[in-house]
Amino acid sequence: MEASFQDLGLPGSTVPGHAGRVVVGRLGTQRVALFAGRVHLYEGHPAPVLVRGIRALAKWGVSRLILTCSVGGITEGLEPGTLVLVTDHLNLQGANPLTGPAYGARFPDVTRAYDPRLRAVIRECGQRAGLRLIDGVLAAMPGPAYETPAEIRMLRALGADVVGMSTVPEVLAAAEIGLPCAVVAVVSNRAAGLSTSLLNHQEVTDQASITAIGLAAALEGALDALG
Repeated sequence: MEASFQDLGLPGSTVPGHAGRVVVGRLGTQRVALFAGRVHLYEGHPAPVLVRGIRALAKWGVSRLILTCSVGGITEGLEPGTLVLVTDHLNLQGANPLTGPAYGARFPDVTRAYDPRLRAVIRECGQRAGLRLIDGVLAAMPGPAYETPAEIRMLRALGADVVGMSTVPEVLAAAEIGLPCAVVAVVSNRAAGLSTSLLNHQEVTDQASITAIGLAAALEGALDALG
């Protein structure tokens, strides 16, 4: 089954590279729901709107959530094409999707928002597929402008390894409803001030396409391993 976000009562994405579609089917031994794209805070939506899809997945009976995203590399060695298995985050978006009615725990503990078992399985399956996944902390910024070099220096001082404009809202929504979650981030570029080139969105989508095949194989293996 395939449907657009709008068909399901979700806001459509306006960002290149985000198809704004949901595909439900079978991948290996597992029934899966695949969201091709997401909506972002910078598109003008209130934070709770960003996570309607996550809450819908839980109602559909989804038992695990694996998210992917593109990020800028901050820590030395995180070059374009590197895969980062997110272990924690800094929410600097100035908004939290859990404001408003509670859909689960009112005050969720997010210490293990990035599920250790899911991460271990993804890491193992990635290694089998010839991929190296590096642990890292994700800083979430509001966008849509890329960060300044000064902001990147601040994020590095705060302990961030990579920076993006998405994903953390979905992780928080998953934690609220007790949905095990893991995040694999693709480094699409070095963050602002760390390379000689200027940042652009085409670079982000190009790098995502390059890494997609290997990452898809690793995630399919992880789904089979999880049963």
